Amino acid sequence: MSNAILNQVYNHYLSTYAPKGTSQYDAHKKSELRSVYNSIVKMNKEAPLYLMDNSKETKMFAVDIKEHARLLRNTISSLGVDNQTTLLNKKAAYSTNENIATAEYIGTEDSSGEIEIPSFTIGVQQLASSQVNLGSFLPDGKPPLAPGAYSFDVNINDMNYEFQFNIKDEETNLDIQKRLERLINSADIGLEATIIGDNNARSALRLSSTATGLAEGKAACFHISDDNTSKQAGTVSYFGLNYMAIEPRNAHFTLNGVEHATSSNNFTIEKQFEISLTGVSQGEDDSVTIGLKTDLDSLTDNIHTLVQGYNSFIRAVNESSDTLSRGQRLVRDLNGLSSVYKHDLDSMGIRFEKDGTLAVDDSLLKQTATENEPGESMQSVREFAASLMSKTSQISLNPMDYVDKVMVAYKNPGKNFASPYVTSPYSGMLFSSYC
Repeated sequence: MSNAILNQVYNHYLSTYAPKGTSQYDAHKKSELRSVYNSIVKMNKEAPLYLMDNSKETKMFAVDIKEHARLLRNTISSLGVDNQTTLLNKKAAYSTNENIATAEYIGTEDSSGEIEIPSFTIGVQQLASSQVNLGSFLPDGKPPLAPGAYSFDVNINDMNYEFQFNIKDEETNLDIQKRLERLINSADIGLEATIIGDNNARSALRLSSTATGLAEGKAACFHISDDNTSKQAGTVSYFGLNYMAIEPRNAHFTLNGVEHATSSNNFTIEKQFEISLTGVSQGEDDSVTIGLKTDLDSLTDNIHTLVQGYNSFIRAVNESSDTLSRGQRLVRDLNGLSSVYKHDLDSMGIRFEKDGTLAVDDSLLKQTATENEPGESMQSVREFAASLMSKTSQISLNPMDYVDKVMVAYKNPGKNFASPYVTSPYSGMLFSSYC
Protein backbone atom coordinates (compact mmCIF):
# COMPACT_ATOMS: atom_id res chain seq x y z
CA MET A 1 0.00 0.00 0.00
CA SER A 2 1.45 3.38 -0.96
CA ASN A 3 1.84 6.08 1.67
CA ALA A 4 -0.34 8.45 -0.35
CA ILE A 5 -3.30 6.06 -0.36
CA LEU A 6 -2.83 5.21 3.32
CA ASN A 7 -2.80 8.91 4.18
CA GLN A 8 -6.06 9.44 2.29
CA VAL A 9 -7.74 6.63 4.24
CA TYR A 10 -6.42 7.88 7.57
CA ASN A 11 -7.36 11.50 6.88
CA HIS A 12 -10.91 10.51 5.87
CA TYR A 13 -11.57 8.69 9.13
CA LEU A 14 -9.77 11.33 11.20
CA SER A 15 -11.69 14.25 9.71
CA THR A 16 -15.02 12.40 9.72
CA TYR A 17 -15.03 10.87 13.18
CA ALA A 18 -12.26 12.33 15.35
CA PRO A 19 -13.98 15.72 15.92
CA LYS A 20 -16.79 13.95 17.75
CA GLY A 21 -14.26 13.03 20.39
CA THR A 22 -14.57 10.62 23.26
CA SER A 23 -16.07 10.91 26.72
CA GLN A 24 -15.78 9.27 30.10
CA TYR A 25 -18.39 6.76 28.91
CA ASP A 26 -15.96 5.38 26.32
CA ALA A 27 -13.77 4.05 29.15
CA HIS A 28 -14.69 0.61 30.45
CA LYS A 29 -13.86 -1.69 33.32
CA LYS A 30 -12.16 -5.02 32.69
CA SER A 31 -15.40 -6.81 33.51
CA GLU A 32 -17.26 -4.80 30.86
CA LEU A 33 -14.64 -5.53 28.21
CA ARG A 34 -14.73 -9.21 29.16
CA SER A 35 -18.51 -9.19 28.75
CA VAL A 36 -18.19 -7.65 25.27
CA TYR A 37 -15.58 -10.26 24.31
CA ASN A 38 -17.77 -13.13 25.54
CA SER A 39 -20.73 -11.72 23.60
CA ILE A 40 -18.68 -11.60 20.39
CA VAL A 41 -17.48 -15.18 20.90
CA LYS A 42 -21.02 -16.42 21.48
CA MET A 43 -22.38 -14.51 18.49
CA ASN A 44 -19.66 -15.82 16.15
CA LYS A 45 -20.07 -19.38 17.32
CA GLU A 46 -23.66 -19.66 16.13
CA ALA A 47 -23.58 -17.21 13.19
CA PRO A 48 -24.12 -18.58 9.67
CA LEU A 49 -21.55 -18.03 6.93
CA TYR A 50 -22.26 -14.90 4.88
CA LEU A 51 -20.93 -13.38 1.68
CA MET A 52 -20.73 -9.67 2.39
CA ASP A 53 -21.42 -6.83 -0.02
CA ASN A 54 -18.04 -5.16 -0.46
CA SER A 55 -19.28 -1.85 -1.89
CA LYS A 56 -18.12 1.54 -0.65
CA GLU A 57 -21.69 2.38 0.42
CA THR A 58 -21.87 -0.70 2.64
CA LYS A 59 -18.62 0.12 4.40
CA MET A 60 -19.63 3.72 5.03
CA PHE A 61 -23.03 2.61 6.34
CA ALA A 62 -21.51 0.12 8.81
CA VAL A 63 -19.00 2.64 10.14
CA ASP A 64 -21.62 5.39 10.37
CA ILE A 65 -24.24 3.45 12.31
CA LYS A 66 -21.66 2.06 14.75
CA GLU A 67 -20.29 5.55 15.42
CA HIS A 68 -23.73 7.15 15.81
CA ALA A 69 -24.85 4.28 18.07
CA ARG A 70 -21.84 5.00 20.29
CA LEU A 71 -22.75 8.69 20.48
CA LEU A 72 -26.37 7.94 21.40
CA ARG A 73 -25.28 5.43 24.02
CA ASN A 74 -22.95 8.01 25.58
CA THR A 75 -25.75 10.58 25.60
CA ILE A 76 -28.09 8.22 27.44
CA SER A 77 -25.31 7.12 29.82
CA SER A 78 -24.76 10.74 30.80
CA LEU A 79 -28.36 10.80 32.07
CA GLY A 80 -27.78 7.85 34.40
CA VAL A 81 -29.24 4.92 32.49
CA ASP A 82 -27.19 2.45 34.53
CA ASN A 83 -29.73 3.04 37.28
CA GLN A 84 -33.26 3.55 35.97
CA THR A 85 -34.42 5.02 39.25
CA THR A 86 -32.02 7.97 38.81
CA LEU A 87 -32.34 8.35 35.04
CA LEU A 88 -33.37 11.92 34.14
CA ASN A 89 -32.61 13.07 37.70
CA LYS A 90 -29.25 14.54 36.70
CA LYS A 91 -28.87 18.10 37.93
CA ALA A 92 -28.42 20.86 35.33
CA ALA A 93 -26.42 24.06 35.75
CA TYR A 94 -27.39 27.52 34.58
CA SER A 95 -25.46 30.62 33.58
CA THR A 96 -27.04 34.06 33.64
CA ASN A 97 -24.89 35.13 30.67
CA GLU A 98 -23.57 32.41 28.38
CA ASN A 99 -21.75 35.05 26.32
CA ILE A 100 -19.32 35.29 29.23
CA ALA A 101 -19.33 31.77 30.69
CA THR A 102 -21.21 28.49 30.32
CA ALA A 103 -21.51 25.82 32.99
CA GLU A 104 -22.19 22.10 33.29
CA TYR A 105 -22.90 20.30 36.55
CA ILE A 106 -20.48 17.38 37.03
CA GLY A 107 -21.04 16.65 40.71
CA THR A 108 -22.44 13.41 42.07
CA GLU A 109 -26.09 13.13 42.92
CA ASP A 110 -27.02 13.36 46.60
CA SER A 111 -30.13 11.27 47.17
CA SER A 112 -30.62 12.59 50.69
CA GLY A 113 -30.73 16.19 49.51
CA GLU A 114 -28.70 17.28 52.56
CA ILE A 115 -25.84 18.83 50.56
CA GLU A 116 -26.62 22.29 49.28
CA ILE A 117 -24.81 23.32 46.12
CA PRO A 118 -23.90 27.03 46.30
CA SER A 119 -23.96 29.46 43.41
CA PHE A 120 -20.96 31.45 42.17
CA THR A 121 -20.34 34.78 40.47
CA ILE A 122 -17.65 35.07 37.79
CA GLY A 123 -16.20 38.14 36.14
CA VAL A 124 -13.85 37.65 33.19
CA GLN A 125 -11.09 40.17 32.52
CA GLN A 126 -9.15 38.20 29.89
CA LEU A 127 -9.55 34.95 27.96
CA ALA A 128 -6.74 32.46 27.51
CA SER A 129 -5.30 32.53 24.00
CA SER A 130 -2.90 30.51 21.86
CA GLN A 131 0.49 31.48 20.51
CA VAL A 132 0.44 32.36 16.81
CA ASN A 133 3.51 32.56 14.58
CA LEU A 134 2.94 34.29 11.24
CA GLY A 135 5.39 33.58 8.45
CA SER A 136 6.59 35.91 5.72
CA PHE A 137 4.24 36.66 2.83
CA LEU A 138 5.99 35.38 -0.31
CA PRO A 139 5.07 35.46 -4.02
CA ASP A 140 4.47 32.17 -5.79
CA GLY A 141 7.92 31.95 -7.34
CA LYS A 142 11.06 29.90 -6.87
CA PRO A 143 12.79 30.42 -3.52
CA PRO A 144 16.45 31.45 -3.31
CA LEU A 145 17.21 28.14 -1.60
CA ALA A 146 19.37 25.49 -3.21
CA PRO A 147 17.67 22.14 -3.89
CA GLY A 148 18.41 19.54 -1.24
CA ALA A 149 17.48 18.28 2.21
CA TYR A 150 16.45 20.82 4.85
CA SER A 151 15.25 20.56 8.44
CA PHE A 152 14.17 22.67 11.40
CA ASP A 153 13.49 22.00 15.08
CA VAL A 154 10.32 22.66 17.08
CA ASN A 155 10.38 22.83 20.86
CA ILE A 156 6.88 22.42 22.35
CA ASN A 157 5.68 21.08 25.69
CA ASP A 158 9.31 20.53 26.74
CA MET A 159 9.76 18.18 23.78
CA ASN A 160 12.00 18.66 20.73
CA TYR A 161 10.92 17.56 17.26
CA GLU A 162 12.90 17.72 14.03
CA PHE A 163 11.12 18.13 10.70
CA GLN A 164 12.99 17.07 7.57
CA PHE A 165 11.96 17.70 3.97
CA ASN A 166 13.43 18.13 0.50
CA ILE A 167 13.28 21.14 -1.78
CA LYS A 168 13.25 20.31 -5.49
CA ASP A 169 14.54 22.52 -8.25
CA GLU A 170 11.12 23.14 -9.85
CA GLU A 171 9.21 23.86 -6.63
CA THR A 172 7.78 27.27 -5.76
CA ASN A 173 7.29 29.00 -2.41
CA LEU A 174 3.64 27.90 -2.31
CA ASP A 175 4.57 24.26 -3.05
CA ILE A 176 6.97 24.21 -0.12
CA GLN A 177 4.48 25.98 2.18
CA LYS A 178 1.86 23.37 1.35
CA ARG A 179 4.31 20.58 2.13
CA LEU A 180 5.22 22.17 5.46
CA GLU A 181 1.52 22.59 6.28
CA ARG A 182 0.88 18.86 5.70
CA LEU A 183 4.07 17.87 7.51
CA ILE A 184 3.26 19.85 10.67
CA ASN A 185 -0.44 18.94 10.83
CA SER A 186 0.17 15.23 10.30
CA ALA A 187 2.76 15.18 13.10
CA ASP A 188 0.05 16.03 15.67
CA ILE A 189 2.43 17.59 18.21
CA GLY A 190 0.16 20.43 19.34
CA LEU A 191 0.63 22.76 16.37
CA GLU A 192 -1.86 23.70 13.66
CA ALA A 193 -0.57 25.02 10.34
CA THR A 194 -2.62 26.90 7.74
CA ILE A 195 -1.74 28.85 4.62
CA ILE A 196 -3.15 32.37 4.36
CA GLY A 197 -2.95 34.88 1.53
CA ASP A 198 -2.98 38.64 1.09
CA ASN A 199 -4.25 41.08 -1.54
CA ASN A 200 -0.98 40.88 -3.49
CA ALA A 201 -1.32 37.16 -4.34
CA ARG A 202 1.27 36.24 -1.72
CA SER A 203 1.02 33.42 0.81
CA ALA A 204 2.35 32.76 4.30
CA LEU A 205 2.32 29.96 6.87
CA ARG A 206 0.34 30.57 10.05
CA LEU A 207 1.29 28.35 13.00
CA SER A 208 -0.82 28.27 16.16
CA SER A 209 -0.60 26.19 19.31
CA THR A 210 -3.59 24.00 20.13
CA ALA A 211 -3.02 24.71 23.83
CA THR A 212 -3.71 28.10 25.35
CA GLY A 213 -1.93 30.08 28.03
CA LEU A 214 1.58 29.88 29.40
CA ALA A 215 3.18 27.58 31.94
CA GLU A 216 4.93 29.26 34.84
CA GLY A 217 8.42 30.41 33.87
CA LYS A 218 7.79 30.03 30.14
CA ALA A 219 7.96 32.85 27.58
CA ALA A 220 6.33 30.93 24.70
CA CYS A 221 4.29 27.79 23.97
CA PHE A 222 6.61 26.72 21.18
CA HIS A 223 9.84 27.82 19.53
CA ILE A 224 11.11 27.10 16.00
CA SER A 225 14.73 27.29 14.87
CA ASP A 226 17.26 25.64 12.58
CA ASP A 227 20.42 26.79 14.34
CA ASN A 228 21.46 23.28 15.38
CA THR A 229 19.47 21.10 13.01
CA SER A 230 20.84 18.01 11.26
CA LYS A 231 20.15 19.06 7.65
CA GLN A 232 20.58 22.34 5.80
CA ALA A 233 19.39 25.49 7.57
CA GLY A 234 17.80 28.60 6.15
CA THR A 235 14.10 27.76 5.81
CA VAL A 236 13.09 29.19 9.21
CA SER A 237 14.36 32.68 8.46
CA TYR A 238 13.25 32.62 4.80
CA PHE A 239 9.67 31.51 5.53
CA GLY A 240 9.54 33.51 8.78
CA LEU A 241 8.48 30.56 10.92
CA ASN A 242 9.96 31.98 14.14
CA TYR A 243 8.05 35.30 14.14
CA MET A 244 5.57 35.38 17.04
CA ALA A 245 2.63 37.51 15.88
CA ILE A 246 0.37 36.83 18.90
CA GLU A 247 1.69 35.99 22.34
CA PRO A 248 -0.06 33.30 24.40
CA ARG A 249 -2.04 34.58 27.37
CA ASN A 250 -3.61 33.08 30.47
CA ALA A 251 -7.23 33.61 31.42
CA HIS A 252 -7.83 36.13 34.22
CA PHE A 253 -11.13 36.12 36.10
CA THR A 254 -12.67 36.71 39.51
CA LEU A 255 -14.58 34.02 41.38
CA ASN A 256 -16.80 35.46 44.10
CA GLY A 257 -14.58 38.55 44.00
CA VAL A 258 -11.28 36.65 44.33
CA GLU A 259 -8.83 36.95 41.42
CA HIS A 260 -7.70 33.78 39.62
CA ALA A 261 -5.66 32.89 36.54
CA THR A 262 -5.57 29.69 34.45
CA SER A 263 -3.86 28.63 31.24
CA SER A 264 -7.16 27.35 29.82
CA ASN A 265 -10.64 28.76 29.31
CA ASN A 266 -12.06 25.52 30.75
CA PHE A 267 -11.79 24.60 34.43
CA THR A 268 -13.77 23.05 37.27
CA ILE A 269 -15.06 24.54 40.51
CA GLU A 270 -14.96 22.28 43.58
CA LYS A 271 -15.58 19.19 41.40
CA GLN A 272 -19.16 20.37 40.93
CA PHE A 273 -19.19 22.68 37.91
CA GLU A 274 -17.26 22.58 34.67
CA ILE A 275 -16.87 26.16 33.47
CA SER A 276 -16.08 27.36 29.94
CA LEU A 277 -15.17 31.02 29.58
CA THR A 278 -16.61 32.41 26.34
CA GLY A 279 -16.23 36.19 26.59
CA VAL A 280 -14.93 39.15 28.55
CA SER A 281 -16.98 41.17 31.04
CA GLN A 282 -17.62 44.75 29.99
CA GLY A 283 -17.06 46.15 33.48
CA GLU A 284 -16.72 45.31 37.15
CA ASP A 285 -20.48 44.97 37.51
CA ASP A 286 -20.80 42.75 34.42
CA SER A 287 -20.51 39.34 36.09
CA VAL A 288 -22.26 36.02 35.51
CA THR A 289 -23.91 33.84 38.14
CA ILE A 290 -23.46 30.05 38.01
CA GLY A 291 -25.80 27.74 39.91
CA LEU A 292 -28.14 24.76 39.72
CA LYS A 293 -31.46 24.83 37.93
CA THR A 294 -34.63 23.70 39.68
CA ASP A 295 -35.49 20.01 39.54
CA LEU A 296 -38.23 20.70 36.99
CA ASP A 297 -35.91 22.67 34.70
CA SER A 298 -33.21 20.01 35.08
CA LEU A 299 -35.73 17.32 34.13
CA THR A 300 -36.75 19.29 31.03
CA ASP A 301 -33.11 19.75 30.01
CA ASN A 302 -32.38 16.04 30.44
CA ILE A 303 -35.32 15.06 28.26
CA HIS A 304 -34.25 17.56 25.59
CA THR A 305 -30.77 16.03 25.68
CA LEU A 306 -32.23 12.55 25.21
CA VAL A 307 -34.47 13.73 22.36
CA GLN A 308 -31.62 15.54 20.58
CA GLY A 309 -29.41 12.45 20.77
CA TYR A 310 -32.21 10.21 19.49
CA ASN A 311 -33.05 12.58 16.62
CA SER A 312 -29.43 12.78 15.52
CA PHE A 313 -29.27 8.99 15.45
CA ILE A 314 -32.54 8.65 13.51
CA ARG A 315 -31.47 11.21 10.90
CA ALA A 316 -28.11 9.49 10.45
CA VAL A 317 -29.77 6.09 10.02
CA ASN A 318 -32.35 7.43 7.55
CA GLU A 319 -29.67 9.15 5.50
CA SER A 320 -27.32 6.17 5.47
CA SER A 321 -29.94 3.52 4.73
CA ASP A 322 -31.38 5.13 1.59
CA THR A 323 -29.02 3.24 -0.72
CA LEU A 324 -29.05 -0.12 1.09
CA SER A 325 -32.01 -2.48 1.07
CA ARG A 326 -31.00 -4.23 4.29
CA GLY A 327 -30.32 -0.92 5.94
CA GLN A 328 -34.08 -0.38 5.95
CA ARG A 329 -34.30 -3.21 8.50
CA LEU A 330 -32.65 -0.99 11.08
CA VAL A 331 -35.21 1.74 10.37
CA ARG A 332 -38.02 -0.78 10.89
CA ASP A 333 -36.44 -2.05 14.11
CA LEU A 334 -36.24 1.49 15.50
CA ASN A 335 -39.82 2.25 14.47
CA GLY A 336 -40.97 -0.95 16.15
CA LEU A 337 -39.10 -0.13 19.33
CA SER A 338 -40.54 3.39 19.41
CA SER A 339 -44.12 2.27 18.76
CA VAL A 340 -44.19 0.41 22.09
CA TYR A 341 -43.83 3.71 23.97
CA LYS A 342 -45.60 6.04 21.52
CA HIS A 343 -48.87 6.40 23.43
CA ASP A 344 -47.25 7.01 26.83
CA LEU A 345 -44.72 9.46 25.42
CA ASP A 346 -47.42 11.37 23.54
CA SER A 347 -49.41 11.80 26.74
CA MET A 348 -46.47 13.52 28.46
CA GLY A 349 -45.62 15.87 25.59
CA ILE A 350 -43.02 13.83 23.66
CA ARG A 351 -44.52 13.19 20.24
CA PHE A 352 -43.24 11.32 17.19
CA GLU A 353 -42.93 13.18 13.88
CA LYS A 354 -43.54 11.65 10.45
CA ASP A 355 -39.81 11.22 9.82
CA GLY A 356 -39.40 9.23 13.05
CA THR A 357 -37.82 12.02 15.09
CA LEU A 358 -39.16 13.34 18.39
CA ALA A 359 -40.50 16.76 19.36
CA VAL A 360 -41.10 18.04 22.89
CA ASP A 361 -44.05 20.10 24.10
CA ASP A 362 -42.46 21.79 27.13
CA SER A 363 -45.71 23.06 28.62
CA LEU A 364 -47.36 19.61 28.57
CA LEU A 365 -44.15 17.96 29.79
CA LYS A 366 -43.88 20.29 32.80
CA GLN A 367 -47.59 19.91 33.52
CA THR A 368 -47.24 16.12 33.56
CA ALA A 369 -44.18 16.29 35.80
CA THR A 370 -45.84 18.61 38.34
CA GLU A 371 -49.23 16.88 38.48
CA ASN A 372 -47.87 13.38 39.09
CA GLU A 373 -45.18 11.70 41.13
CA PRO A 374 -41.88 12.08 39.24
CA GLY A 375 -41.15 8.36 39.46
CA GLU A 376 -44.50 7.45 37.89
CA SER A 377 -44.77 10.20 35.28
CA MET A 378 -41.28 9.59 33.89
CA GLN A 379 -41.31 5.79 33.98
CA SER A 380 -42.20 5.43 30.30
CA VAL A 381 -39.40 7.65 29.07
CA ARG A 382 -36.97 5.84 31.37
CA GLU A 383 -37.99 2.50 29.87
CA PHE A 384 -37.72 4.01 26.39
CA ALA A 385 -34.17 5.18 27.11
CA ALA A 386 -33.21 1.78 28.53
CA SER A 387 -34.52 0.06 25.38
CA LEU A 388 -32.50 2.47 23.22
CA MET A 389 -29.45 1.67 25.32
CA SER A 390 -29.90 -2.04 24.67
CA LYS A 391 -30.39 -1.45 20.95
CA THR A 392 -27.29 0.70 20.59
CA SER A 393 -25.26 -1.98 22.37
CA GLN A 394 -26.50 -4.55 19.84
CA ILE A 395 -25.62 -2.27 16.90
CA SER A 396 -22.17 -1.51 18.28
CA LEU A 397 -21.50 -5.21 18.84
CA ASN A 398 -22.31 -6.19 15.25
CA PRO A 399 -23.03 -3.37 12.77
CA MET A 400 -22.59 -5.91 9.95
CA ASP A 401 -25.98 -7.32 10.88
CA TYR A 402 -27.57 -4.41 9.00
CA VAL A 403 -25.58 -4.48 5.75
CA ASP A 404 -26.48 -6.28 2.54
CA LYS A 405 -25.18 -9.86 2.52
CA VAL A 406 -26.01 -13.32 1.22
CA MET A 407 -26.19 -16.37 3.48
CA VAL A 408 -23.91 -19.15 2.24
CA ALA A 409 -24.31 -21.89 4.86
CA TYR A 410 -25.52 -22.61 8.38
CA LYS A 411 -23.11 -23.94 10.97
CA ASN A 412 -23.73 -27.36 12.45
CA PRO A 413 -25.76 -26.65 15.63
CA GLY A 414 -24.03 -27.73 18.81
CA LYS A 415 -20.90 -28.97 17.03
CA ASN A 416 -19.22 -25.78 15.96
CA PHE A 417 -16.51 -23.55 17.34
CA ALA A 418 -16.06 -19.84 17.78
CA SER A 419 -14.64 -18.00 14.80
CA PRO A 420 -13.95 -14.30 14.21
CA TYR A 421 -15.79 -14.27 10.88
CA VAL A 422 -18.73 -12.02 11.74
CA THR A 423 -16.68 -9.18 13.18
CA SER A 424 -13.71 -9.60 10.82
CA PRO A 425 -15.34 -7.83 7.86
CA TYR A 426 -15.99 -4.73 9.95
CA SER A 427 -12.53 -4.55 11.49
CA GLY A 428 -10.89 -5.13 8.10
CA MET A 429 -12.94 -2.66 6.07
CA LEU A 430 -10.48 0.17 6.58
CA PHE A 431 -7.78 -1.44 4.46
CA SER A 432 -9.34 -4.31 2.54
CA SER A 433 -9.99 -2.42 -0.70
CA TYR A 434 -6.64 -0.66 -0.70
CA CYS A 435 -4.26 -3.58 -0.26
